[in-house]
Amino acid sequence: MIRQQPGFVGYFGRESCDLDEFKVLTSQSLRPEQVPHAAAVEKNVPVYDMHALRPALERPDARRALLAEWGWVLGRSAGVIALKGAYSDTAVIDRATEVFRRIIEDERQAGGGEGDHFAASGANDRVWNALQKQCLRDPEGFALYFGNTAIAAACEAWLGPDYQMTAQINQVRPGGKAQQAHRDYHLGFQTADRAAQFPVHAHMVNAALTLQGAVAHCDMPIESGPTKLLPFSQLYGPGYVAFHDDAHRAHFEQACIQLPLAKGDAVFFNPALFHAAGENSSADIHRMANLLQVSSAFGRAMEAVDRKAMCLAVFPALMALKQRGNLDDARIDAAIAATAEGYPFPTNLDTDPPVGGNAPASQADILRRAVSESWTQAQLEQALNALRSRQAA
Repeated sequence: MIRQQPGFVGYFGRESCDLDEFKVLTSQSLRPEQVPHAAAVEKNVPVYDMHALRPALERPDARRALLAEWGWVLGRSAGVIALKGAYSDTAVIDRATEVFRRIIEDERQAGGGEGDHFAASGANDRVWNALQKQCLRDPEGFALYFGNTAIAAACEAWLGPDYQMTAQINQVRPGGKAQQAHRDYHLGFQTADRAAQFPVHAHMVNAALTLQGAVAHCDMPIESGPTKLLPFSQLYGPGYVAFHDDAHRAHFEQACIQLPLAKGDAVFFNPALFHAAGENSSADIHRMANLLQVSSAFGRAMEAVDRKAMCLAVFPALMALKQRGNLDDARIDAAIAATAEGYPFPTNLDTDPPVGGNAPASQADILRRAVSESWTQAQLEQALNALRSRQAA
């Protein structure tokens, strides 16, 4: 029997993680009759034949029914959908692949490519902000690539309209090692202790803020290491803490599945699904995927605030109040939280890479360090200017 989570009250700590519950939850099965639009269910993943379904995307009622099914699968069932033939014309894929390979070579020659969320630098080829780079290098090819109604429908099925597209290329060479099981952005980029500081309702809503996708830029047989997935694992409440746990990761390795993909196929999954890139044990396949990370339109503040100016203005006051004993560390942290940008994203990951972790330093981290180490005003301004340059370059 699956234990009920504490609704929207409280916190998920390490004590909330129950491996037996995780095993029961992820042992469910998806039945074909639950996904009537799917051509097949393979290893609990519904597979949709987009050659057959593409006309349905042009009919409002049929489109709405298909998107409702996808949304149900992503949120309340297996958590992942596979779109066979998402690109009916793979020449569009080949054109984009050549652009990405030129970018990879140019960045390698320029000494770029530092910093990756999971792989050691040089273990694979990563192109940050591939969306903008592709668009600027080949606007026509970009328009053909993203002028894709299947991709747009998948994004809208989970996020609704007005979503924000971003993309990163990942090319894993033969011999490239597998990732560890994880969840994705946002809470998936936090440590277990940091994730545990967010209340339960933040864990619940986090998965609705983004959608993860991958477009296959080559044929991906199992030996090339397509993404390992654990269907239904997005339903596990404390998963943003549990994926750091060795026992949960071990069960993932025992129970996860992989689907072979053909060039032009796409996979979309809930960011809370436990997943990991597989090991490329092939002799000659350079596995390339365009990793789509799509964000909700609602993940934005109402007002534009010049927080750099606020940091510079409040810093002398914070120093003086600290020295006089008017503000202790907890109250200084509270003041900094209201002043500085505490989240390091969005950023330019080429110039502000996540070296040593999943995220670079934030503006709040810099201001907090300035107060702790008694920087001068000039030191703080220089550090904030450098941060702005790294984020915007």
